[in-house]
Amino acid sequence: MNSRAIRFFHRGQVVSVEGAAPTRTVLDWLREDARCSGTKEGCNEGDCGACTVVVGELAAPGDAAAVRGLSLRTVNACIQFLPTLDGKALFTVEDLKDIAGGALHPAQQAMVDCHGSQCGFCTPGFVMSLWSAYEHHSACASTPSRQQLADELSGNLCRCTGYRPILDAGQRMFEQPRAEFDTAPVIAALRSLQRAESLVYGAAFHAPRTLDELATLRAAKPQAKILAGSTDMGLWVTKGLRDLGELIHVGEVAELKQIEERDGMLHIGSAASLEDAWRALAARWPALEDVWLRFASPPIRNAGTMGGNVANGSPIGDSPPVLMALAARIVLRQGARVRTMALRDFYVDYMKNRLEPGEFVQGIEVPLPQPGWQMRAYKISKRFDCDISALCGGLALQLADDGTVAGVRLAFGGMAATVRHAERAEAAVLGKPWTQASVDAAKAALGEDFEPLTDMRASAEYRLQVARNLLQRFWLETRRENPLPASALSVWSVMPHQTNLKEPA
Repeated sequence: MNSRAIRFFHRGQVVSVEGAAPTRTVLDWLREDARCSGTKEGCNEGDCGACTVVVGELAAPGDAAAVRGLSLRTVNACIQFLPTLDGKALFTVEDLKDIAGGALHPAQQAMVDCHGSQCGFCTPGFVMSLWSAYEHHSACASTPSRQQLADELSGNLCRCTGYRPILDAGQRMFEQPRAEFDTAPVIAALRSLQRAESLVYGAAFHAPRTLDELATLRAAKPQAKILAGSTDMGLWVTKGLRDLGELIHVGEVAELKQIEERDGMLHIGSAASLEDAWRALAARWPALEDVWLRFASPPIRNAGTMGGNVANGSPIGDSPPVLMALAARIVLRQGARVRTMALRDFYVDYMKNRLEPGEFVQGIEVPLPQPGWQMRAYKISKRFDCDISALCGGLALQLADDGTVAGVRLAFGGMAATVRHAERAEAAVLGKPWTQASVDAAKAALGEDFEPLTDMRASAEYRLQVARNLLQRFWLETRRENPLPASALSVWSVMPHQTNLKEPA
């Protein structure tokens, strides 16, 4: 198939790009080629949010989060590769003036009124996250709580203004005169960009559109790298300055984005975003909501995929321990062959797995909740929001009628070269009464299960002690007599929100 240009909607028109490197970032293109310098370069690794932009696509039928026919998602421009914009719309802070009819957009005006900016470097990123929240809540006639705004802004870091006035601005923008975003021209442009054929850009970037085409391409190019959300591979370029060679982008394969219940399982396609996948998991296991909201940030969850997080194999990845505790299976495909295995068997050693040449992750299968099982997940990190875990635990338990442990799955990340089960700790409680004594035995067995490392995030001693503490907490939450209520497990219920604005009704 012949190479063609990258085409996307930007600043009111369709843009065509040829000749740029496949790994040129959206941020570099904006600042150096399009001369749109409102989007800032901060960390250049997807952490600080100074480069936050919004990517728009045609909304799928029934998309409850659609904004008048568009799906709008914040992403980090600094680690998104330019070819992944093909067929989409790119919105930056420069667009807001046009949307607001030549005046400051309510998100911008509220930042001014509430003194939400000092040095101003982070402000465009904050404004774009606020604009995304503004459009989503306006579309469904809702007003976000202060905590919802804080969650929306968890991927935007400010080191001088502080978050109180920025959150004030997030509430105040809904009190400003409405700025109506006319999505019709964007939808018309995106429809004109729709193509049945796959994108081949240059000699090194391939974006198949069907699962079968992906399988054929992957089998023919086993050395090519699979690109999903580039939330990890983007850093290979911006920080490691690596030449990635040929890339196969899975983000245009619709079958891999599907999430559905079938045959007693929740099937998560490997290209489903982290945001969509975690939302689906938390809807069925509400105890996972905290880990969902603390997994990186909205821009990272919007771009990254759960399949990529699992395939990456990082020992500190937050999805694998939770999925292992849920007894998830991974679906692998090589050409026409499809095989499945328990996720706990997928990892071999540090950053090594059982993928064969020409094989890729097709999806993840998670058994639906079963009677009698209780599930918890805990993330421990230095910073509460948008931080890498020192360790993450997924813990699941099934009690028999007599109070003995009929089933148990205890999986931890950050404790070894791979995410894995604490098998000796599991054996210490299986078939035993779920009591403090059996939990103490499991805590002691953790020292035989793991020999964690000391690194910049935590010492080995800290990791082991915290893992034991989490087992103790798990017991306190799930014991048969007097389990701790949710109100006893969070500081947020006793910490009043400080604000100089009246909370919305």
